Amino acid sequence: MEYLSLKRMALLPLSLALFVTCTTAFAGSTLDRVTKKGEMTGVLMESYPPFSFLNDQNQLDGFDVDVAKAVAERLGVKLKLETPSWDVIAAGRWSGRYDICVCSMTPSKARAEVFDFPVEYYQSPAVIVVNAKDKDIVEGKDLSGKKVGVISASTYEAYLNKDLVIEGAEDKPLNYPFENVQIAPYDNETVAFQDLALGSGVRLDAMVTNLITARERIAQDPRFKITGAQLYAEPNVVAIEKGDPEWSAKVTEAITQLKADGTLSKISEKWIGTDISQ
Repeated sequence: MEYLSLKRMALLPLSLALFVTCTTAFAGSTLDRVTKKGEMTGVLMESYPPFSFLNDQNQLDGFDVDVAKAVAERLGVKLKLETPSWDVIAAGRWSGRYDICVCSMTPSKARAEVFDFPVEYYQSPAVIVVNAKDKDIVEGKDLSGKKVGVISASTYEAYLNKDLVIEGAEDKPLNYPFENVQIAPYDNETVAFQDLALGSGVRLDAMVTNLITARERIAQDPRFKITGAQLYAEPNVVAIEKGDPEWSAKVTEAITQLKADGTLSKISEKWIGTDISQ
């Protein structure tokens, strides 16, 4: 919102002036809103297995889903999940539409302008995925000049643009082994994998994604393979609207308890086969 001078504020209708002055404070009411409604609205992706996906009963399931459920249970409220596109999620400024993102978000410097990141709940590396028949891309440098699919507005897209800065790790610059690449952004990875399955260079040459989601996909579809070394490690955090210390503290407390009592480890073992929460 552009800055409004006191003179301009004086000219506004009372209701609009109150709206302008209160919008910045609105984020601070999240805990009250959740408590009064008895419901926490979480947001995540619909097609990002094994973290979030629609199961055979057409219900959301997965690691992130179970973690969000556990947080809601710890807070004593019901969980409502919504699945807008990732660019809507990552843009922030939710204006109370959503309360929390347990959605595998990496805390980049750019995102820190609109989000607070109360607590990390797992780590995962970024990797290159290619068509199983591909023989040209064997390491990071081979992405140079290639068309590479990523989720739109993701940290993978920022990485390929060579401008990713992970919040809290500014002193650890990332390595970019490739020259410029042709970035192909997608709303979801399912479509990207479908394009990659057509063959190297047909629509895509490669994808950059999470190691865990890549392994999940490859286990079900042998048309893909992981190639080369891991590109970088990503911390994954809970994200909330910026400027709400009370809600931030409550979310941190809930995740800390889930780590301490082993709940997070059990969820991880269930969906990943190993404990990625530590």
